[in-house]
Amino acid sequence: MYRANFVGRSRELEVLDNLWDSSRATLLILYGRRRVGKTRLLTHWLQQQPHSGLYWVAEPASALTQLRSFTHALMAYVDPEAEIPPDFTYTTWEQAFRQLAFHAQERRIALFIDEVTYLIDVNPDLVGILQKAWDRWLSNSNLMLALSGSQMGQIYRHLIDYEAPLYGRATAQMMLPPLPYGATKDYFPGYSPAERVSMYAMWGGVPAYWERVNLQRGVMDNLRQNILPAYAWMIDESRILLQDFITDLHNYVGLMRAVADGHQALGDIAKRAGMSSSKASFYLSVLRDTGFVERRVPISQRGTDSRRGRYFLTDPYLRFFYRFLSAYQSKLALGQVQSVLELIERELPSFIAANTWQELCRDWLLMSSATGDLGLRIDEVGSEWTRSTTIDVVGINDVDNTLVLGDCYWEDAQGPTAIEELVQKTATLLPKDDEPWNVYFVLFSAQGWSADAEKQAHRILENRASRSRRWQSLGIRLLDLKQVDDDLATWSV
Repeated sequence: MYRANFVGRSRELEVLDNLWDSSRATLLILYGRRRVGKTRLLTHWLQQQPHSGLYWVAEPASALTQLRSFTHALMAYVDPEAEIPPDFTYTTWEQAFRQLAFHAQERRIALFIDEVTYLIDVNPDLVGILQKAWDRWLSNSNLMLALSGSQMGQIYRHLIDYEAPLYGRATAQMMLPPLPYGATKDYFPGYSPAERVSMYAMWGGVPAYWERVNLQRGVMDNLRQNILPAYAWMIDESRILLQDFITDLHNYVGLMRAVADGHQALGDIAKRAGMSSSKASFYLSVLRDTGFVERRVPISQRGTDSRRGRYFLTDPYLRFFYRFLSAYQSKLALGQVQSVLELIERELPSFIAANTWQELCRDWLLMSSATGDLGLRIDEVGSEWTRSTTIDVVGINDVDNTLVLGDCYWEDAQGPTAIEELVQKTATLLPKDDEPWNVYFVLFSAQGWSADAEKQAHRILENRASRSRRWQSLGIRLLDLKQVDDDLATWSV
């Protein structure tokens, strides 16, 4: 009924293979948000390398319990037939690491320590002990060591930061991102592209969320199941995610709701949350440090602290939660699910149009350029906006004076009017100089294009470009959801 397949992660697996194939001791620091698949990645790799390594996960237990658990795991790996007394443990972590180095002299051993921050919580000196052990013994052994954790603030402070004891020792550092949308095609083969976009708008690319989806049910039925009081993990998850970074959520929830509701300018967010702009700015800066909130500027003002900057929730799950579920937790707790579902079903298309669909279209442009499909080199992709004009997708190459412009439509099939409106906005983005620009147009209509759109598109471009001295047309492409879906699935392999 449920899928637990291993999908994607080819690049990450390649990194692990390269570390394993090295003739030297290697150290990997692997981190990422909760439930993104770090454990699954490590255990899957070990399954492909039978008897080559040991996976051990730390628990929130006492220091003695943790050391004893590691002792038993290492001894059982080294000698599976040995009878280990229940109370036996190495005296210190230093002794444990020295024994590890001894056993890794004659053969290659992979050791993956997961949830390493639990060790640091009860023994802050552990990283320093590991650093000394690495310098004295482990770096001269045949060990592949990976340290993994979800509490990214602690990972940065204790393992990655310049002042961290292990700074400069890691062979590789890897932040594991959520799976890209393109992976949904393999994971949910029975769903249509539109259903998979809806699913991605709710849960993003977090594998642990995907595993909760019952493929025998539709997307909305799955959502109903996962917000019922008995299964309401979607309600608790937001608090768990943010508490890795923020201890007091009180001042942040209102800001997250405001941004999720579409209030993206600082003044609008502050007003909606009922606080001063200075306080809102401070709390938003904290949220930006978590990576769940991002401040973007128009692409024409990139590299500047533009006053036209806007705030966005980058995590699809949090964006969906604070838009549709956060304000209705009391209703959901009482089992009044149907009215909330009706609200979501009514407003989900506009939510997707304003968020997920635009993000997928920008991903398409970036990947199309990177794979050579577009035939143009694009250095940066973003959006452009002024008080009166918005262009959803903008790609730019300053060296070649090339722009790629696009608008995104989710709900209705489009015709020449959409093309004409985009072409009319071209002049608003051109730099105020006399150099001519090359402009390519890529428009995205999920429901497709009218029969005469392509024919009239070229006529529109020829007429417009011939009247302008500031830009010339390189061409136009009209895409629908099926094409974007196929391409992203192909390029995400």
